Amino acid sequence: MENFLNIMDKLLSDEGCPWDRVQTHESLRRYLIEESYEVVDAINKKNSEGLCEELGDVLLQVVFHAKLAEKEGLFTFDDVVKTVSDKMINRHPHVFGSASAETPSEVLETWEEIKKKEKHYESGADVLESIPDCLPALMRAEKLINKAAKFGGEAPSAEKASRAAAEKIAELENAEISKNVDINDISELIGEILFEIVKISCFFKINPEFVLTNQSEKFITIFRRFGNADRT
Repeated sequence: MENFLNIMDKLLSDEGCPWDRVQTHESLRRYLIEESYEVVDAINKKNSEGLCEELGDVLLQVVFHAKLAEKEGLFTFDDVVKTVSDKMINRHPHVFGSASAETPSEVLETWEEIKKKEKHYESGADVLESIPDCLPALMRAEKLINKAAKFGGEAPSAEKASRAAAEKIAELENAEISKNVDINDISELIGEILFEIVKISCFFKINPEFVLTNQSEKFITIFRRFGNADRT
């Protein structure tokens, strides 16, 4: 790790790489996202060699950001490591303290309570507002629904969500045959339908992001078999 940090210092020095030297936290955002997705792709393909490489690329992004922050006098890589180490100890009192947690669900419950205290969240709304709006839409909706249920909101119901989605779909069908269609109303209806579908996924504890990804791959397979890809 020390060798890797020295490599980054060299790259960011006056004698280093012209491209690396002009990067910022903002310019590097896309690469962290891309590398993270490539890690997921390697996992999905059970490619251990690829996973090793892609984890290294994610680590590069972590170190890159830390080194930029160090040059700005904000924090160092050691601060990043200490922060996450302290967090792991504090949020695992059943391992590093005297608390007890026998099941994964108990661990998650303890984690959420400790996090709420650390972040000084005073209400469920504070928790929901803390969920980044830059997350993929399906992923963010899932987190909002699950978090709301833990902090006083209504638990997801497949029956209620299915009924609500069906009602919205009926409205959409009626709008399709209407001559006076407001595109903003259509957009809102589609958003409401998607949100109800995510509620159904949450009820069954199914990740909607993965489900839609799998369905997209299935669509490609079916299209390749029965469609005419050359005409797209």
